[in-house]
Amino acid sequence: MTRGRLIVFDGPEGVGKTTQLGLVSEWLAARAIAHVRVREPGGTPLGDQIRRLLLESTNRIDSRAEALLFMASRAALVSEVVAPAISRGELVLVDRFFLSTYAYQVAGRGLSEHEIRSANRLATGDVVPDLTLLFSAPAREREQRQRMRGAPDRIESEGGAFHARVAAAFAEYLSPDWQSAHPECGPIESVDASGTVQDVMERVLGVLASRWPAEFPAFDESHR
Repeated sequence: MTRGRLIVFDGPEGVGKTTQLGLVSEWLAARAIAHVRVREPGGTPLGDQIRRLLLESTNRIDSRAEALLFMASRAALVSEVVAPAISRGELVLVDRFFLSTYAYQVAGRGLSEHEIRSANRLATGDVVPDLTLLFSAPAREREQRQRMRGAPDRIESEGGAFHARVAAAFAEYLSPDWQSAHPECGPIESVDASGTVQDVMERVLGVLASRWPAEFPAFDESHR
């Protein structure tokens, strides 16, 4: 049986990654391509409870406790959903993964990268994404999209300085030197998330087609 693929959609707040993941999931479903769609934190009974604690709570959460809660959710997701789906030969689409941990907990919160990397390794059992689509857009465009989404969650409510550190970290992750030093994150491709939803969708499908033209020949078709 052919091994499945783990494809991550990641980036700072307001880049539209969740929208694009949903569109790719619909595109795959229309072509009867087996896949699983999940998000972090969440995706399992434990993960969904942790998601409510992390994002819906108004209580202050210590940075280390926050990071470990994310890791617990990730461990359950990988064990119960991601690894089995990959073993079945399915595509797995994940909304956030390794890069978000480094951006939010290391760059944003100031936690030790060494300790976060060790915790990641424990949580994932060395599962490495086959591709991370890293979305980026100008700050003004991201802020406008966020305003249209409604009330922010606990992390979205952090101040501008926090989110500036996070966005700068995501930009750094496109560096070949950074990627070479972080093989646990797998290959990372930049996606310009500016413009219309349709424009971005075409860019996403273009990246997937160029990476796996033989394995996924359907990606060469028009998605309309």
